[in-house]
Amino acid sequence: MNYLPFFCSSLLLFSLAACTSNQADKSLLNSSSLATSGQKPDSHGKSNPEVINLTQVGCQFLEVEGKNYQYQPQNTDDCKKINGETLTSRKSGFKPLELKPGKYIFRVTNSNVPYPLGFYLRGKGIKQVSLPKVSGGGLTQGITKDYEVDLTKGDYLFSCPLNPTPDYPLVVN
Repeated sequence: MNYLPFFCSSLLLFSLAACTSNQADKSLLNSSSLATSGQKPDSHGKSNPEVINLTQVGCQFLEVEGKNYQYQPQNTDDCKKINGETLTSRKSGFKPLELKPGKYIFRVTNSNVPYPLGFYLRGKGIKQVSLPKVSGGGLTQGITKDYEVDLTKGDYLFSCPLNPTPDYPLVVN
């Protein structure tokens, strides 16, 4: 029996499979990098959400304040006291998040706060009723959770009522 045709056709099939597999790997690689590179269409023409990373430490979100004050609260009452004493001077340094309308994933991490935290994003003022919102809890120490929302134009606030943090500004233009 002549095995040469069988061998050649098998080799051809393996080569094609390897090429197809390599293309699939590249597609996966490209799609996983979309999460941090902004909203881009997926293979169906839909927008992939942009990921916004937020880090909670004691009584604050780092990304808006730009500085870790190294507060060491043991409970929410500690943060209420700390924020009551320091918020006026800190507030002038807040850098509002500015985003475009679209789908977002807010990836929130509890970085070394010894009690469970959460996340609450809502419209500012009367717009709280009509603008999209998202919330959730269960962020124990070292845990990261994703909160997905489709933001429309408007002014928003986000905070952690459990930490508790100040209300931080978010503007969608």
